Amino acid sequence: MGAVPTEKAPPSAQPTARRRAVPWAIVLFWLAVVALAGPYAGKLGDVQRDNIVDYLPAGADSTQVARIQQALPGGESTDLVVVYHRDGGLTAADRATAGRQIADIAAAHRLTGERPPAGIPAKDGATLMYPLSSTEPGVDNDARAALVEDVRERLGTEGSDAGLTVEVGGPGAMQSDMEAVFETIDGTLMIATVIVVAVLLILTYRSPFLWLVPLVVVGVAALASRAVIHGLVQGFDLTVTSQSAGIMTVLVFGAGTDYALLLVARYREELRRIPRPHDAMAAALRGCGPAVLASSGTVAAGLLCLLAADLNSARGLGPVGAVGVVCALAAMLTLLPAVLVLLGRRVFWPLVPVHGSRPAQRRSLFAAMGSSASRRPAAVLVLGTLLLGTLALGVFNLPGSVAQEDSFTERPESVSAMRTLADAYPERSSQPISLIAPTAGADEALADARATEGVVAAERGRSGDGWTAIAVFAKDAPETPGETATIKALRAGLEDSYVGGPSAQQIDLEDTNTRDSTVVIPLVLGAVMLILIALLRSLVAPLILIVAVVAVWGAAMGLGGLVFGPVFDFGGIDPGLPLLSFVFLVALGVDYGIFLMHRMREEALAGAEPAAAALTALRTTGGVIASAGIVLAATFAVLMNLPLVALVEMGFVVAVGVLLDTFLVRTYLVTSASLLLGRRVWWPGGLSRSVPDTTPTDPAQRSSLAGV
Repeated sequence: MGAVPTEKAPPSAQPTARRRAVPWAIVLFWLAVVALAGPYAGKLGDVQRDNIVDYLPAGADSTQVARIQQALPGGESTDLVVVYHRDGGLTAADRATAGRQIADIAAAHRLTGERPPAGIPAKDGATLMYPLSSTEPGVDNDARAALVEDVRERLGTEGSDAGLTVEVGGPGAMQSDMEAVFETIDGTLMIATVIVVAVLLILTYRSPFLWLVPLVVVGVAALASRAVIHGLVQGFDLTVTSQSAGIMTVLVFGAGTDYALLLVARYREELRRIPRPHDAMAAALRGCGPAVLASSGTVAAGLLCLLAADLNSARGLGPVGAVGVVCALAAMLTLLPAVLVLLGRRVFWPLVPVHGSRPAQRRSLFAAMGSSASRRPAAVLVLGTLLLGTLALGVFNLPGSVAQEDSFTERPESVSAMRTLADAYPERSSQPISLIAPTAGADEALADARATEGVVAAERGRSGDGWTAIAVFAKDAPETPGETATIKALRAGLEDSYVGGPSAQQIDLEDTNTRDSTVVIPLVLGAVMLILIALLRSLVAPLILIVAVVAVWGAAMGLGGLVFGPVFDFGGIDPGLPLLSFVFLVALGVDYGIFLMHRMREEALAGAEPAAAALTALRTTGGVIASAGIVLAATFAVLMNLPLVALVEMGFVVAVGVLLDTFLVRTYLVTSASLLLGRRVWWPGGLSRSVPDTTPTDPAQRSSLAGV
């Protein structure tokens, strides 16, 4: 008996089966990624480092001081100041209470120097301070926090009801208060960001289901990025701070959601003309894929330029942020399309894009904006440029660098104590300048320090490994011009020694951020320019986009100058704000220019005249660019809820800059410039010349040309 012939599936069924298998395979792959990455993502907090050296310039004097102090016997010291104060003057009972409490602390902890330490009374008799120093915690942040907490508990509230205040200040207490804030960043930022993105997606899609898809996918990307960063820390000793991990979360949710909005909008458009979701998604990826790739490339390249920075925290942020953006890109170009294809058209319910249907014809806001720009493009361009220039003038009102005690939005106990000391001891600084000298020349260094103008006292400290620590007290308050002059005089007069401490660290931060800006900013502009040239096949269009985002950054910084002091009552700006905000606004701001220009190029390839191509691009992408801009601005605005001035300022500048870029620069200025230049916007590419009439006009062929 012959073999029974097997039935073969119809030819059309085989491709259909493969189409269904691919999305399921992608989903299963990402489920495996989640299962493997989950445990490591949860451990990222355990490997984050928030030691002072992780936020300092790699080659600065103050960084060398911090590292040498860690290597001295007992490790890094934790320096505290206990402050007793009573308006009208301290009583004998107050002094007895102070002596008893300090003796209790000295008995419980390993303090350096005199035991128990002697108090230093203020001239007015209302304040008494006790400098305390301990090597007990070493470089362990948890041990330092435990020491500060125990000291505060032992001081308690005794006598506070009778008008006696007892506070713990000093660099160690301030660092402990800072670390307490950092511990809350991850959780607070993640929850707030998820809520903000969810609300905006619901408002954008007006669907009970669709908003969940990009939100879940971006959550998967965030999980994967945390696991990858954990692996890089273990394998390459990458430095990850709480600040860089928090900013990475914002980048993943902000950039990832932007890519999702662009892809979903294009997918919806293709579903109206292509019957099968798989084919519609393939067309959508061909259409917007190059723009999304270029967009993520500019962000990643811009962030990686931070590797050239000398500032440790900025240099570490580069690869951390780049990993987050790449993970967001991978998820949005693989997992999101797979899930959308598997769910089919019904995921858009109740606004399902039916095959062969046309969207409701109504005059959109962006069509109206385009029409207004097209009537008088030169006037629109001039007025918009003048507006940005006027806003940029606000940079002249920016305050100076923020002092460490002003770096909190809410005053912690350590800052309150330091301000009490500044008022009570105007004749000397309550915060020592740390001098590290070779042990062989320590006596000479001590004598030279005491002879330096502006120094009122200097005391020899610990020695070890060939170095000796010397505590120098200036006559001027911390982080004042007088103390700055004293620090510079010490550095000039003591060539073989290092001068550090909190105030010296601020000086080094300012100098290093100035140096880093001159190195990193040209690198960022060059990297972004090259990517834009490769995508748009033009020199003029990329130049327009670069000039536009730089103008936006200047205007956003100018707005910061108008509100940081007068409205927010901030005492200064973080030294790293100009550089980091530039990197974020240029790299992220160019995204929207890419979305707009890429669609404009697509229309031009299809044979549209320059004016028609520009207006069609604005009409078709304006809505999604607006949604993406609002989402990105909102995610960065989440930083403004954190209690650190540096993060509030960063959130404000980037959020305002993104909104300016979205609703002014992209819609009016770039469109107006494109209308004025016509085909010259694509010079020297082929589109700068006349396009033949044989250019395909069919939508399916036009999508395939998007990457040409």
